[in-house]
Amino acid sequence: MERRKFPKRTKEEIAKIREERIKQEHEQHLESWVAKTRLGKLVKSGKIKNIDEALKYKILEPEIVDLLLKLNSEILNIGQAKGKFGGGKRRAWRQTQKKTAEGNVPTFSCMVVVGNKDGYVGLGYGRAKETLPAREKALRKAKLKLMKIKRACASFDCVCEEPHTVPFIVEGKAGSCKVKLIPAAQGTGLVIGDECKKILKLAGIKDVYSVTNGKIRTTINLAKACMNALEKTMEM
Repeated sequence: MERRKFPKRTKEEIAKIREERIKQEHEQHLESWVAKTRLGKLVKSGKIKNIDEALKYKILEPEIVDLLLKLNSEILNIGQAKGKFGGGKRRAWRQTQKKTAEGNVPTFSCMVVVGNKDGYVGLGYGRAKETLPAREKALRKAKLKLMKIKRACASFDCVCEEPHTVPFIVEGKAGSCKVKLIPAAQGTGLVIGDECKKILKLAGIKDVYSVTNGKIRTTINLAKACMNALEKTMEM
C-alpha cells in the first residue's frame, strides 16, 4: 500500500491553526461559564456592560474581564538560560529548585502582562511545577489585577492633542528598582527597556522618555515599578 502524502505546513500556518483553536476553546468556555460572584452574575446577565463600572468592585473572576474587553497578552522574560559566567540568554520561564529528601523538586514561574492597547493594563505572576500551568496562573492574575491608566499629549513640543504618552512625570518603585516616565512628543517612540516596552505598548502608550535606577536586571521588580508608575497617572 502506498502511503498518502499530506502537504507540509509552514510554521506560520501551524501558528494560525493553533490560535484559531485556542480562540474557539476560549469562546466555548465563556458560553458555558457559570458566574459565582454577584458581579459576575450582573455581567453575565448584561446589566453591567462597561469595564469602568466593573472596576469599581473587586473582580474575582477573570471571565468578567474577558466578556467586557478584548485583551492581548505578552510574556515577560524573567528567567535566564544556563551560560558561562552567568551570561545565559533571557527566557520566559524562571526555574528554581527545592532540596527535599526525595531529591530536587523544580518549580517554574512566569510573568504575563495583558492590555487592550487603549488605557487598560494588568500584570500577573504565577508559579507551578510545570510551565503551562504557571502561564495560566499568571494570565488569570493579570486579568484580576487589571487597572485603568490616564494618557494625554503632555509634551511641551507636541500639540497633536492625541492621547499617546503619560500626562505628566510619574515615578514608580519596587524593591531597589525605580522607573521614571517622562512625556514625549509624537514620533519619539518608547525610550525604555524591552520588557517595559511590552507593558507600555499594551497600555496604549506610544511615546515616552524614561530614567531607571537600581538593580534593573531584576525584571520582576522592574516590571512592578513600571506598573506602579502607570498607576500614579490616575492620582491627579
